[in-house]
Amino acid sequence: MQTVADRAPRLPRPAHKRVTIWLLGAILVAAVATALAVALIGSGGQQADPGAGASQPAAQEVTLRLVSAFPENQVYVKRTLEWVRGVADICADHPATTGGTVQFFVIPTFPSIPGVLDIAAPAGIAVGGQDLHWEDVGPFTGEVSGAELAELGCTLVEVGHAERRAMFGETDEIVARKTLAGLRNGLAPVLCIGEAEPGAPAEAGALCIEQLESALAPARASRTGGQLLVAYEPIWAIGAPEPAPPEYVTTVCRALREHVGGDELFPDSKVIYGGSAGPGLLPRIAADVDGMFLGRFAHDPSAVRRILDEVL
Repeated sequence: MQTVADRAPRLPRPAHKRVTIWLLGAILVAAVATALAVALIGSGGQQADPGAGASQPAAQEVTLRLVSAFPENQVYVKRTLEWVRGVADICADHPATTGGTVQFFVIPTFPSIPGVLDIAAPAGIAVGGQDLHWEDVGPFTGEVSGAELAELGCTLVEVGHAERRAMFGETDEIVARKTLAGLRNGLAPVLCIGEAEPGAPAEAGALCIEQLESALAPARASRTGGQLLVAYEPIWAIGAPEPAPPEYVTTVCRALREHVGGDELFPDSKVIYGGSAGPGLLPRIAADVDGMFLGRFAHDPSAVRRILDEVL
């Protein structure tokens, strides 16, 4: 008998060349509703760099994460499922998806996961969790483990978001333990890192590499590897009127890509950018990132179509 976990789509693993992941996140004001991820899997050909003319990898992915707010009298899970259906409908007739180039994955709140899986799995959409506990079992009332997420059919999990650090006191040690828990359970961590204040891009890159290695230390010590998505989100750019300057983003992300490139424990590592990102940014940074988080513009699912148009 095929279980949910058996049929759940997983992020594609590249054979001989790097797969690009473009994470597009929509951060709204209040309650977390869902996170939608769109993974673009290129089926051949190369995309030209609009700036320098450098060719892009043939295989590409896009991920969209939605953190949404609804009035208190709204039905949160119902609205989440409606949003996911709406975006899935867009993919049903977009050439980037109908041609087999695009695979989506969604990262919803915990109560939404079973319903999202019912919609997502038949459509080839992978699903992840927005957080997890660092232990698989134990007396941790109210917590959700990576083992449970994997049992449901999730294939990735977000770790270390700035809101978790600021609001819930998550330390570097906690982020590291959660990263290991995700990897231990076969979940690809979407590992969020970023500096608090703007500065020299080279210094920001060095700081982010320190954060990355801190988060990966327990996994390296236990030789626990797997897929890894490094989400560069400078805290000072989150919720700002504009994203970080393209030159700043590309300098930091280039350093991160060079650092994780060829890592034997994390051969499928990808680096994505988030922080007031939106339509129009990706063509300006595509040469040095594997993806991006779309900002609060993703209230409107039509933003997904605009990003898919930019990919073609």
